[in-house]
Amino acid sequence: MTDPTASPASPDELPLTLEITRGTANEEELAALIAVITDAYATESADAVADDPVVSAWTQTQRPLRRPLRRDIPWGRFSG
Repeated sequence: MTDPTASPASPDELPLTLEITRGTANEEELAALIAVITDAYATESADAVADDPVVSAWTQTQRPLRRPLRRDIPWGRFSG
């Protein structure tokens, strides 16, 4: 049994809840509400695709201007 007070590992693991705060909804109204929310979520998630970054030809073909720094050699090339 899972602990309801434990924090989830990721936001995707949060339980989905729907709470009616006013009035009384019958089964048909709840079904319509769930259908509208599901459609809106599907549309939003389909539109939320990130574009691929544009990489110029210069960026693809440029060589490094110098060799990377060697972090394993101490300063002054001597070890104390």
